[in-house]
Amino acid sequence: MTPRVVIIGAGFGGLYAARALAHAPVDVVVVDRTNHFVFQPLLYQVATAVLAPSDIAVPIRWRLRSQRNTSVVLAAATAIDVERRVVTLDREPGTLSYDYLVVATGSRHSYFGHADWEREAPGLKSIDDALEIRRRFLLAFERAEWAATEEERARELTIVVVGGGPTGVELAGMIQPASRHTFQHEFRNIDTRRARVVLVEGGKRLLPALPEPLSDQAKRDLEALGVEVLLGTTVTGVDEHGVVLGDRRIEASTVFWAAGNAASPLGTMLGVPLERGGRIRVAPDLSLPGRSEVFVIGDLAVLEQDGRTVPAVAPAAMQQGRCAAHNVVRAVLGQPREPFHYVDKGDLATIGRHRAVASFFRGKIQLRGRIAWWFWLLLHIAYLAGFRNRVSVMIQWAYAYFTYQRGARLLEGVDPRPRAPPNAPAAPPAGSPSRPL
Repeated sequence: MTPRVVIIGAGFGGLYAARALAHAPVDVVVVDRTNHFVFQPLLYQVATAVLAPSDIAVPIRWRLRSQRNTSVVLAAATAIDVERRVVTLDREPGTLSYDYLVVATGSRHSYFGHADWEREAPGLKSIDDALEIRRRFLLAFERAEWAATEEERARELTIVVVGGGPTGVELAGMIQPASRHTFQHEFRNIDTRRARVVLVEGGKRLLPALPEPLSDQAKRDLEALGVEVLLGTTVTGVDEHGVVLGDRRIEASTVFWAAGNAASPLGTMLGVPLERGGRIRVAPDLSLPGRSEVFVIGDLAVLEQDGRTVPAVAPAAMQQGRCAAHNVVRAVLGQPREPFHYVDKGDLATIGRHRAVASFFRGKIQLRGRIAWWFWLLLHIAYLAGFRNRVSVMIQWAYAYFTYQRGARLLEGVDPRPRAPPNAPAAPPAGSPSRPL
């Protein structure tokens, strides 16, 4: 009987594992709660209305369409029984038995014990997250246009981004240019150039994975764009009207979260001790200790190499997916497995037009400015899935570059009125103006 390999999660790790098994003597079943693969490094461009969701996502079935040994199940895994080798799903077929299991369920944003903050400060991990952030980003200006007081208007025009990693830096770097260029001549009651974007980071510098000179360059670039950067500052509270930073408060109706990651809760079902953030320490071949038929990859896995922990980034997940697949084939053929070896391809972050930083070979080569920006553009185009997406993204980027406009600014079914300030009377019924026009 042909061995069955079940892959949970069709992100970078899971998808690359499935593709590496295309010609293997196994049956492959890919399980994901959505029907699409998302190119996560460009999610922030969907969130800031530069790209549409379809520009950075492709159907999983389409991506695996040529693999006759692979099927796809649209479902969420709710339980894993490692003793019986069974995965339980939240819809048909209900359960899946496996001979080999690859768990690649990624991570979600972490609020460090304050789950209630998520309602007011959404993170960015999925298409749904990006659309919610885009909605709030665009609504901030719509609400400011008809704010009743200057205090209200200032609060609506203040956007706080929490977290100075790549996601936070790239979000902040894309939001401020929109207020200064894209929206400048479109509103009548507000000067969008007065919008305030604040980036809050608890550490001593931005982009801690990069060499310190590049972190400093990123800070200077953001400040040149008009972003306020607060380093060594911890968020102690979030509500619908702003954030609390110790004994200081920033009034802001819009807050975005990019401050931390927590591994998928599915890791708790594997019956092994969890590391910080809910991650699982794996063997050199990426298998679960004591369960050689189970592989854990991507953001969920912890593995040290050359004295350093393999970073939870897309290139690492892609390499781990291929390695796990090759070790499955070796196990099926009765061959010895090979340890995973991470090839560090460098770190990049873009901070706006002609502004980017890049580090290669552990900081031995450092790029900044235009050359890093062009390198970032070409690299992301190359890694996008599908010819159509590459062409579409290049067209959208060219349009935004030459016109300063953004082509994905649709809002549907929303109430653009400002939020009521603290202790304010109830808002008028929907459809009636909050003040005479």
